[in-house]
Formats: sequence, structure tokens, C-alpha cells
Amino acid sequence: LGAVPDFILFRNRDVADSWAVYHSANTAAPATDYLILDTDAATADDAAWWNDTAPTSSVFTVTTAHNVNADAETYIAYLWTEVQGYSKFGSYTGNSSADGPFIYTGFKPAFLMWKKTNDADDWGIHDNKRGETTNGNPIDKYLRPNENAAEGDDGDSVDFLSNGFKWRLSSGLRNNSNDTYIYMAFAEQPFVTSGGVPCTAR
Repeated sequence: LGAVPDFILFRNRDVADSWAVYHSANTAAPATDYLILDTDAATADDAAWWNDTAPTSSVFTVTTAHNVNADAETYIAYLWTEVQGYSKFGSYTGNSSADGPFIYTGFKPAFLMWKKTNDADDWGIHDNKRGETTNGNPIDKYLRPNENAAEGDDGDSVDFLSNGFKWRLSSGLRNNSNDTYIYMAFAEQPFVTSGGVPCTAR
């Protein structure tokens, strides 16, 4: 990446382990904690996953947890880093209000995935291709990547705005008072190329 990763997904390719998740805003010390993508479990603290060692721009560290490092088994890892105007990884605190928190990303999101970290609840995904997007905001329909259920609809849920997103309902899944959530967002039309590969006209 040439930069410190903000989000990492790990998967054992040899056995049916769960997906392991590292997120840079998970807690105040994210290298000590982990999440699981295919369950609703809250953040857990265990040095057996990342060895309590933060990733750098050149390496990440795993230790003895079977989900990330079993002897003679094969793994794949997908890594993302924050790029201005293109991707954003962070956290927010819910307020249990239909006038929910606004989260600044610096771009209009096309894809948003989030997860409550301090308590058990589903992962969620909103995007600009499902629901009432042809009529503009709010966006209603969503997916839960930790389940095999069809898309859900809790009513008007979120506005995708030019510089971020704003929750429009009180929801334990998205916006419960004093609960902490992590998110990853990707832009509809990236407009800043910092951190990318420069193009040369010919």
C-alpha cells in the first residue's frame, strides 16, 4: 500500500474459519482488539490475533489465533488505507435520534459498511444502488454481511451527502445512544488523487 492500512480482512483458505477484521478506529488501541465479519460479536481483546502490534506501511503482524496463523495453512489478506477523497475509515457515537449524527468523509459515499463495536449487533451495508436511490435521500435498504438474509428495509435510514453521511433514524444497528460504531466508506466519484498512481498523458 505504501501506507499504514486502516482496514484488513483475513481469511483461512484451508478450513472454515471466520473472517478476521482489523480496523484502525476499532478502539483507542486497535492492535489489541479484533472483530469477526461473519458474526454479530462485539469487539474482543486478545493478543493472539495481532500480537498487540500495530501494522506499519510495510508489514502487519499476526500471532497464534487459528483465524490468522495456523501452522501450514494458507491465508489471504485484503488491505485498505485511507485515501483523501476516495476512502474513509473511522468511528462515531450514536445518539438514538432521528436527527442522527453526521459523519464527515470529505466525499459523497457510494458504499458504506458499519458495525457496532461495544455490543453484539449485525454488520450493515448501505449503498447507492439499492433502495430509493432513484428518488434521492434518504436511503433505506441495506444488507447484513454476517447473515444470509435478503436485504432489509428499516425505512428512511441514511442520507448520502456531498461530504459525508447522516443517520436519519434511531436504530440499535446504526445509531443507538452512546454506542460506538466503526465504518468504512468509499466515494461515488473520487475527486482527489493524492496517494494514487499518477497518470502520464501521451
